[in-house]
Amino acid sequence: MSFPDSNDFSQDNNDHEQSAQKEQILKQILVPEARMRLNNIKMVKPELADLVEQYLIGMATQGKIPGQISDDQLKQILLSTQQPKRDFKFNRV
Repeated sequence: MSFPDSNDFSQDNNDHEQSAQKEQILKQILVPEARMRLNNIKMVKPELADLVEQYLIGMATQGKIPGQISDDQLKQILLSTQQPKRDFKFNRV
């Protein structure tokens, strides 16, 4: 049986602090409707939500976001980050 190291506790603490900072930044740059949409997407497609969160936080830290991002603006960002869907057509002979 192994006992947790103090490094494990400090790593958990650092992870918690980073996620709290991320949530605080997102709370500042997104309107409530956009935050709800992003949280809903996080439940279905966590990779896409993480990608968009990192993009938004990067833009905010660079000062490229003038105000809060609306729900419509978030929709546009989501559409631009998603992979285009492929349509397949079958020709029957």
